[in-house]
Amino acid sequence: MFKKHPKGLLAASLSNMGERFGFYIMMAVLSLFISSKFGLNEKSTGLVYSIFYASIYVLALVGGLIADKTRNYRGTILAGILVMALGYLIIAIPTPTPVPHKALYLTLTCFGLLTIAFGNGLFKGNLQALVGLMYDRNKAKYEEYRDPGFLIFYMFINVGAIFAPLIAVGLRNWWLIKNNFGYNANLPELCHEFLGKGAGMKPEQLAKLNEYANEAVLQGTPGDLATFCNEYLDVFNRGFQYAFMAAIGAMCISLVIYLFNKKKFPDHAKEKKMDKTTHVASTEVKMAADEIRRRIWALFAVFGIVIFFWFSFHQNGYSLTYFARDYIDLNVIDIDLWITRLKGAELFQSVNPFFVVFLTPLVMWIFGRMRAKKKEPSTPKKIGIGMGIATLGFLFLLACSAALPDQSALKDMSKSALDTMRLTPLVMVGMYFILTVAELFISPLGLSFVSKVAPPHLKGTMQGCWLAATAAGNGLIFIGGWLYTSVPLWACWLVFAVACAISMIVMLSMVKWLERIAK
Repeated sequence: MFKKHPKGLLAASLSNMGERFGFYIMMAVLSLFISSKFGLNEKSTGLVYSIFYASIYVLALVGGLIADKTRNYRGTILAGILVMALGYLIIAIPTPTPVPHKALYLTLTCFGLLTIAFGNGLFKGNLQALVGLMYDRNKAKYEEYRDPGFLIFYMFINVGAIFAPLIAVGLRNWWLIKNNFGYNANLPELCHEFLGKGAGMKPEQLAKLNEYANEAVLQGTPGDLATFCNEYLDVFNRGFQYAFMAAIGAMCISLVIYLFNKKKFPDHAKEKKMDKTTHVASTEVKMAADEIRRRIWALFAVFGIVIFFWFSFHQNGYSLTYFARDYIDLNVIDIDLWITRLKGAELFQSVNPFFVVFLTPLVMWIFGRMRAKKKEPSTPKKIGIGMGIATLGFLFLLACSAALPDQSALKDMSKSALDTMRLTPLVMVGMYFILTVAELFISPLGLSFVSKVAPPHLKGTMQGCWLAATAAGNGLIFIGGWLYTSVPLWACWLVFAVACAISMIVMLSMVKWLERIAK
């Protein structure tokens, strides 16, 4: 697989795999953790989630500027790993639930998330830029393998992401079992409501709480309902924080891999110094100002398009996770593993990376066959096709949701009625399969396009801008929560389908222009 690629690609892929493992442990459970920890509703949780997810990618632009200014990509990446580990430590420290001072503890959690985002900004875009530099150093040998190389790099990201949600859910549920509780995704919200309203809860909600509480206590009976709610919330959320500790372990593994292989990566600062002192020909190609402007305009056109893909795709950790919690029969996925059980809406976060890993070789083979026959689509055309595939994914979910009650109506439904209307988990599997195919046409190939078109002195900055475009899409994620709780489900998914469809049309209309610039 790595035979025709630069030697540093495997090391970079493995280092990124460890970091992404820790990151996806957190992202798999973050929205549900914020809801259950602080008793926030879906809309308020969405604001925190959107700001955090956007800041990850906005700060990647800052990280790119730092690396381009210092020419020290390797050192900036190392600093990013260490800063991220500190951020995970801040949110992993166990704190009581319900929190005694909500504003204080929520601020502390947000500070930890911001620290992770800053570290990620130093790491993510610059490692991608470093991979691009590996191909730039010997274009005659490696250029035709740039797209497959970024597909491989992207695949390794998702190897870690497959297992991250399993570890997160396993640790959370292990702590529940250890404390004589079973997992129930609906209990944290009901517990917070009871502690806030007491007897003022609606009779339907109070009946559900009693029924769920009796099921959740593995041995014995729940006893006093207020005591049960306090204990269940504390145990439920402490289990999440133990999962965040696993993310710190993953960062340590990534650090070791990176340090062990650091010499295999291009040292831009050293090469620049040699160029000045020994007059060795620089590996950078000097470009005219007009050419630089053309390339930057082309890149920003693509950045504007992908905003709408990420706005839709990254609902997987937000409105799609709430959809799985509320409308999917989670009892079908209940795997007994010795001291824990794998059960929870978060498990669907493993489906997307699973498909990335197992579909990437197939996609590479298809593109390789097309390349051999001189029929391979250009990278911009592939991105446009990916937008169309994403449109199909949300139309599929729209069709599956057409007969379901609105989310706002669920609170007034009995437990038996809720159980009756739930959908098979195959709906989520099918949705993530379609979105994964779209992702493989957009994300890794977008990285490849940026690395190819970016002016030589702006490699890190342009990778940061790609991630900043992702940030803009992520900053709109909260709209998904508003749609999910305020409009019919089919209308919610229709908005995302339309956003992707418009992006596809605009992208395909620019293909010939982008192809000329990329030559």
